[in-house]
Amino acid sequence: MHKAFRGFLSLAVLIGTVGVTGASAGAATAAEPAAIRTGPAADNGTGTDIKDRILAIPGMSLIEEKPYAGYRYFVLDYTQPIDHRHPSRGTFQQRITVLHKDTSRPTVFSTSGYNVSTSPGRAEPTRIVDGNQVSLEYRYFTPSRPAPADWTKLDIRQAADDQHRVFTALKRIYTKKWLTTGASKGGMTATYYERFHPGDMDGVVAYVAPNDVVDKEDSAYDRFFENVGTKECRDRVNGVQREALVRREPLEKKYREYAAANGYTFDTTGSLDKAYEAVVMDYVWAYWQYSLLSDCDTVPADAESATDQAIWDSIDSISGFSTYTDQSLERYTPYYYQAGTQLGSPDIRQPWVGGLSRYGYQPPRTFVPRSIPMKFQPSVMRDVDNWVKHHADRMLYVYGENDPWGAERFRVGAGSRDSYVMTEPGGNHGASVAGLAENDSAKATAAILRWAGVAPAAVRDDPSKAKPLAKFDARLDRQDVMNERRPRP
Repeated sequence: MHKAFRGFLSLAVLIGTVGVTGASAGAATAAEPAAIRTGPAADNGTGTDIKDRILAIPGMSLIEEKPYAGYRYFVLDYTQPIDHRHPSRGTFQQRITVLHKDTSRPTVFSTSGYNVSTSPGRAEPTRIVDGNQVSLEYRYFTPSRPAPADWTKLDIRQAADDQHRVFTALKRIYTKKWLTTGASKGGMTATYYERFHPGDMDGVVAYVAPNDVVDKEDSAYDRFFENVGTKECRDRVNGVQREALVRREPLEKKYREYAAANGYTFDTTGSLDKAYEAVVMDYVWAYWQYSLLSDCDTVPADAESATDQAIWDSIDSISGFSTYTDQSLERYTPYYYQAGTQLGSPDIRQPWVGGLSRYGYQPPRTFVPRSIPMKFQPSVMRDVDNWVKHHADRMLYVYGENDPWGAERFRVGAGSRDSYVMTEPGGNHGASVAGLAENDSAKATAAILRWAGVAPAAVRDDPSKAKPLAKFDARLDRQDVMNERRPRP
């Protein structure tokens, strides 16, 4: 799965340039043509196609180009240093995609904080500003993982430096305003990028971004689960979770059969029993993360009277019995490593399960192979939180009212400028600017247009008139965060 070295010349150029400052690194990219023609199908330079201009960047290589009406879409590899502080110590190939519309348009830098999709997609701010989009795969998610992997080089500063180098290289082609965005762990990633490189972006739009400042203090989550939704819905969801622990023996028998039929193993968690309980203990969290209050009718109303199959089906549809198998965990090792070293993770009480839990809400260490050392760094999130409160500039945070990850969120305070925290009423982990209350949605949209330098005169005069500049496209504008039925951010 690891990408091979992309040529001796690219490496030689990288080693000579990667250790320098952002300005110097930018000078090492391809020189910009004197004249630029724009448009998705046009050459973007004096006889130079946009693809050729992108591939002229040292260390950039094409995996494939995929057609999409009105755009050019490229899947690329970019040579990055494993350690930005010591660039001579090796490189790896990091996957990026470019959804090219026009060099005269603003550009949105998007990351999920996980793998990058290699199918064309458009983040909400990209649609709002009708712009280009650059998407980046987070380091150490395969195939963007060094071989062998030195896990000590997976931290938020190294990842922010990855983004900085990509931006520095592409800014010479996409010269207009840039915004950065992401949802969930992607919203966290956008925040950390702004923390370490505040001069790069012209605005930040972070969706449903958790902010676990003190890892050992999680009472905010407990208060959330005491009040979310309605009592009737909470009782239904809590009842199914409890019943799955009451019926551990017959349901674990079913789990063994399920694992055997699918070739699943449990070496990382240590046992099928621990994996089973981890799935069940995630059920309530996962329900509120991805479901709406209106979905409560799909949850068995009387869990004690429900069949084993009904309990199994409800747990599986919400938190997924494949989640904590070795085969599923391998993909997410980078996330659990970061959660256990810098990001933090929730530890909730869930008193309704009584004494039925054997392991409690299991920590990230459970889900990372023991061959990978982990040590938590408690000061990292405090630093970011303090910076956002006192230095946020043109930053927008969007949360869902019923999303548990929003119980510990980013907040702007004294010293912040032109920055906002908004909440979608009844929203979950798929909260959006479009889903905000009408006044907030218009205000947020106007800010995004203004930061991108494309606000029409009517919007500058009256922000309530703000609307996305591009039409909705059901294929491009899907919400990928909703497709990941897992209680991870």
